[in-house]
Amino acid sequence: MASDFPYVYPNSRAEAHRHKETQMHADSFRLNVDCARAIEQAIRDHFDEADKSLTEDCARSVLEKFGFKRVNFVLANSLLEFQKSINCKHLVSDETYQWGRRVFVSPDGEYNRYYAVDTAAGLLEAFIGQVRDAYQALGLFGPEHCVGDRNEQEYEGKVLVLSTDTLRESCWDPRNMLWLAEGGFGCSPTSSGRAVYATCLGDGEKTRWNRSDFTGVLDEQYLPDWATEKLEELRGPQQEQNSGPAMGGMTMK
Repeated sequence: MASDFPYVYPNSRAEAHRHKETQMHADSFRLNVDCARAIEQAIRDHFDEADKSLTEDCARSVLEKFGFKRVNFVLANSLLEFQKSINCKHLVSDETYQWGRRVFVSPDGEYNRYYAVDTAAGLLEAFIGQVRDAYQALGLFGPEHCVGDRNEQEYEGKVLVLSTDTLRESCWDPRNMLWLAEGGFGCSPTSSGRAVYATCLGDGEKTRWNRSDFTGVLDEQYLPDWATEKLEELRGPQQEQNSGPAMGGMTMK
C-alpha cells in the first residue's frame, strides 16, 4: 500500500475502558463504521444489473482509503453478524467463513452491529473475494509458506516470516518479511524471554523483534533467489569462523 492507515483497535469498549483506551476505541470504531458504509456504497456503484454481479475493481477504492487491515476487520465482523441470522448464515460458504475467522473481532455488544456491512450475502462474498485476490496479488508470505509449529521451533539460524500484523501496510513487501534469526532468548520456544535479534534479507537491517511478531519458519522451497543470495552472504563469515584455522593449505575441522 502507498501509505499508512490509522490503527485498528481490536478490543471491546469494556476492555478499552479497563485499559483507559476509550478514545482509541472510539476513533477506530468511527472508522470501522465509515469503512462499512463505504463498502456498501462501492457494492451499489459496481453492481452489474445485467448479470447481477459486481464489476471488477469494486474493492479497490475502499482498500485505497481504509487499507487491508481495517477492511478485513470490518468484513470479518460482517461475517460474524451474518452467522447470527438463521435465515442468512447458510448463504455464505464455509470457506469464506473460515477466512473470516483468521481475523480476531472482539464481541462488543451493539457496536459490532453498527459496522456490519448491510448487503446481500452473495454480494458480500463477492466483495470479499475481490479483497482476497487483491491481497494475493501482493505476493506476501504467510502461514501457508511456513513449516512446523512455531510454538515448538527453535528460531536461531533460521529464516523467519514477519507477520503482516506487525508490519505497517506501507511496508508490505516480500523483501521486508524475511529475516534471519541470529540470537536472543526469544529464539527458544521454552524460554521466558521474547527478544529475537534478526537481520532483514531484503535490505540488511538489523533489529530486535518479539517472538510473537513472526508467523513462523519459512519453508525453504519458498526462499526466493534474492533472499538466497543475502542468506549466503550473511552465513559466509559465520561458516568460515566455525570451520577453524587453515594449516598447510588444509582446513582444520
